[in-house]
Amino acid sequence: MTGLVDRLWYGTGRPLWPLWPLAWLFRWVAARRRKKAIAQPPHEPLMLPVVVVGNITAGGTGKSPLTAWLVQTLSDAGWSPVILTRGYGGKSDHYPLLVSAESSPAQAGDEPVMLAQQCGCPVVVDPRRYRGGSWAIAEGLGNILVCDDGLQHYDLPRNLELAVFDGQRGIGNAAPIPVGPLREPVERLDSVDYVITNGAEPLALNHRAQYCMTLKPSALRNLASGEHKPLAWLEGKKVRAVAGIGNPQRFFDTLTGLGARVSSKGFPDHHRFGPDDLAADPDEVLVMTAKDAVKCRELAPGNTWVLDVTAELPEVFRKNLLDRLE
Repeated sequence: MTGLVDRLWYGTGRPLWPLWPLAWLFRWVAARRRKKAIAQPPHEPLMLPVVVVGNITAGGTGKSPLTAWLVQTLSDAGWSPVILTRGYGGKSDHYPLLVSAESSPAQAGDEPVMLAQQCGCPVVVDPRRYRGGSWAIAEGLGNILVCDDGLQHYDLPRNLELAVFDGQRGIGNAAPIPVGPLREPVERLDSVDYVITNGAEPLALNHRAQYCMTLKPSALRNLASGEHKPLAWLEGKKVRAVAGIGNPQRFFDTLTGLGARVSSKGFPDHHRFGPDDLAADPDEVLVMTAKDAVKCRELAPGNTWVLDVTAELPEVFRKNLLDRLE
C-alpha cells in the first residue's frame, strides 16, 4: 500500500489525473471551510495559549515526534503542557478522554497512548478538540495546549501553527487529494508560523521561518521485559522490521543505518496488527516502532524490540519559539 501511494502521489507524474474534478472539489471545500472559519470564528479563543502541529499533506511526516519535542521543550522552560489530539484509530464511549500510559489503544488511539508514555504529561483525546481543550482548562491540567495534527481543525483557535513535511517526500506531485497528497494548497503556508522539514535540508518553499528536524534513534528496548540494549547491538543482526506508520521506509532505512540486516514489511498507517504480521524466523530479531508497540504488547513474541527515536531541532528555533510564546 505504501509503495502504491508513493508511486501515485509522491512521484513526478500524476497518474490519477482523471480524478481532477474530485481534486478541485476537495480543494474548494477545504478553502471554503478555512475562509468561513476566519470570517466567522466558531468559538471564542481559549484562555490558554494553543500551539498546533500539523501538515498540508496526507500521511505521516513526523508530527508526533515534533509534538513530543515541543512538550519537553515547554516543560524545560517552566510550562505545563497538555496534548490535545483526535485519537485516530480509537473509539471511546465518552469524550473528552484523559489518556494514560496504560490506556487501551483501541479506545484512545495508538499515537495518544504513545505520547502519554513518552511525554508524561496529560493527553486529552476528543474529536472536537475545542471541547477537549475547554475541559482540560476546567480541570486545571496545565497552562498551555499543544494540538497534535490539528492544522485543518479550524474549530480550535490557535496562537501558533507549525507545519511539518517529510523531507524525502516533500509536497509530492503538488496536486490536491485524491490526485496528489495535498490537503490544502501550498499557499496555506503563508499563514503558518513555522515550517519544519523532517530531514537534513529544508524544502524549497520560500517560507520566512523554516527549520530542519532530525529523528535520532535514542533507545532499543524489549517490548515484554523493558530491557535496554545499546544501539550497536543491532549491527550485523538479522532483523525482521515491521511498521504501520506514514512512511515505513524511513524506519527501515534507520535500522539499516544502524548496521542491521533488514527484512522489512510495511503496513498502512494505524494498521491493526495480528499475530501473523509479527512472524519472524528463529534467527531474526523482530523490531518495530514505538507507535506500533503500544498496539502489540499482548500479541508480540518475547524477542520483540522497540526502536525509540527522538526529535532534534536547532537551538535558534527553540529560542524563537519560546520568545514568541512569552
